[in-house]
Amino acid sequence: MSTRKKIPMRKCVVTGEMKPKKEMVRIVRSKEGDVSIDLTGKKSGRGAYVSLDREAILAAQKKDALARHLEAKIEPGLYEDLLDLVQKEKL
Repeated sequence: MSTRKKIPMRKCVVTGEMKPKKEMVRIVRSKEGDVSIDLTGKKSGRGAYVSLDREAILAAQKKDALARHLEAKIEPGLYEDLLDLVQKEKL
Protein backbone atom coordinates (compact mmCIF):
# COMPACT_ATOMS: atom_id res chain seq x y z
CA MET A 1 0.00 0.00 0.00
CA SER A 2 1.60 3.27 -1.10
CA THR A 3 0.89 6.46 0.76
CA ARG A 4 0.82 9.32 -1.68
CA LYS A 5 1.61 12.70 -0.24
CA LYS A 6 -1.32 15.09 -0.43
CA ILE A 7 -0.56 18.07 -2.66
CA PRO A 8 -1.81 21.31 -1.09
CA MET A 9 -4.21 22.99 -3.51
CA ARG A 10 -5.12 26.67 -3.56
CA LYS A 11 -7.70 28.65 -5.50
CA CYS A 12 -6.59 31.50 -7.75
CA VAL A 13 -8.54 34.67 -6.87
CA VAL A 14 -8.48 35.69 -10.55
CA THR A 15 -9.26 32.54 -12.55
CA GLY A 16 -11.07 30.66 -9.79
CA GLU A 17 -9.22 27.45 -10.63
CA MET A 18 -7.66 25.13 -8.10
CA LYS A 19 -3.94 24.53 -8.59
CA PRO A 20 -1.07 23.06 -6.57
CA LYS A 21 0.30 25.61 -4.11
CA LYS A 22 3.71 25.47 -5.85
CA GLU A 23 2.16 26.91 -9.04
CA MET A 24 0.76 29.89 -7.18
CA VAL A 25 2.12 32.96 -5.47
CA ARG A 26 0.65 34.29 -2.23
CA ILE A 27 -0.02 37.98 -1.74
CA VAL A 28 -0.53 38.98 1.88
CA ARG A 29 -1.95 42.02 3.65
CA SER A 30 -0.53 42.62 7.12
CA LYS A 31 -2.48 44.01 10.07
CA GLU A 32 -0.94 47.40 9.25
CA GLY A 33 -2.40 47.20 5.74
CA ASP A 34 0.89 46.62 3.93
CA VAL A 35 0.52 44.37 0.89
CA SER A 36 3.49 42.24 -0.14
CA ILE A 37 4.45 39.09 -2.03
CA ASP A 38 4.80 36.16 0.37
CA LEU A 39 7.25 33.72 -1.19
CA THR A 40 7.39 31.55 1.94
CA GLY A 41 3.62 31.24 2.26
CA LYS A 42 4.02 31.72 6.01
CA LYS A 43 3.62 35.45 6.62
CA SER A 44 0.76 36.33 8.92
CA GLY A 45 -2.13 38.30 7.54
CA ARG A 46 -4.88 37.92 4.99
CA GLY A 47 -3.64 36.05 1.95
CA ALA A 48 -4.73 35.68 -1.64
CA TYR A 49 -3.30 33.27 -4.19
CA VAL A 50 -2.67 34.10 -7.84
CA SER A 51 -1.49 31.69 -10.52
CA LEU A 52 2.14 32.19 -11.50
CA ASP A 53 0.95 33.08 -14.97
CA ARG A 54 1.37 36.33 -16.88
CA GLU A 55 -2.25 36.37 -18.08
CA ALA A 56 -3.64 35.76 -14.57
CA ILE A 57 -1.52 38.58 -13.12
CA LEU A 58 -2.54 41.01 -15.85
CA ALA A 59 -6.20 40.03 -15.34
CA ALA A 60 -5.82 40.57 -11.58
CA GLN A 61 -4.46 44.05 -12.26
CA LYS A 62 -7.22 44.87 -14.74
CA LYS A 63 -10.06 43.57 -12.55
CA ASP A 64 -8.47 44.89 -9.33
CA ALA A 65 -9.09 41.40 -7.93
CA LEU A 66 -6.32 41.56 -5.31
CA ALA A 67 -7.49 44.93 -3.97
CA ARG A 68 -11.01 43.57 -3.53
CA HIS A 69 -9.91 40.27 -2.02
CA LEU A 70 -7.41 41.78 0.38
CA GLU A 71 -9.47 44.93 1.00
CA ALA A 72 -6.37 47.07 0.52
CA LYS A 73 -4.85 49.40 -2.06
CA ILE A 74 -2.44 47.58 -4.36
CA GLU A 75 0.56 49.55 -5.59
CA PRO A 76 1.29 49.17 -9.34
CA GLY A 77 4.84 48.08 -8.43
CA LEU A 78 3.46 44.90 -6.86
CA TYR A 79 2.12 43.73 -10.22
CA GLU A 80 5.47 44.54 -11.83
CA ASP A 81 7.20 42.43 -9.16
CA LEU A 82 4.76 39.58 -9.84
CA LEU A 83 5.43 39.75 -13.57
CA ASP A 84 9.20 39.70 -12.87
CA LEU A 85 8.62 36.64 -10.71
CA VAL A 86 6.80 34.87 -13.57
CA GLN A 87 9.72 35.66 -15.91
CA LYS A 88 12.20 34.15 -13.41
CA GLU A 89 10.05 31.01 -13.02
CA LYS A 90 10.07 30.44 -16.78
CA LEU A 91 13.87 30.56 -17.00
